[in-house]
Amino acid sequence: MNKIIITTTDTIPGKEIVEILGIARGSTVRSRNIGRDIFAGLKTIIGGEIEEYTKLQAHSREQAMQRMVHDAQILGADAIVSVRLTTSMVMEGASEILAYGTAVKFT
Repeated sequence: MNKIIITTTDTIPGKEIVEILGIARGSTVRSRNIGRDIFAGLKTIIGGEIEEYTKLQAHSREQAMQRMVHDAQILGADAIVSVRLTTSMVMEGASEILAYGTAVKFT
């Protein structure tokens, strides 16, 4: 399987987009856990980065991106352009991370 180019730009230097295949998307919904919440609560008192949540969000973003790439592969894409990431709260303590972009073919 060819490696898919992923970019936040609308074009890719040196490549001519000849077909738009549709939107490629990938998402994940994550919730907090009680162990992280207790430690995070202590961190809010003393200040500083809450590393457990940083790691959780980084893993969630990576998983959403991998799922987007898989979706693009199913469409037969060579690249995904105009990639964006967004997040929203699904319920108290749980949020969705969505990665999406336009799946395209080159000449």
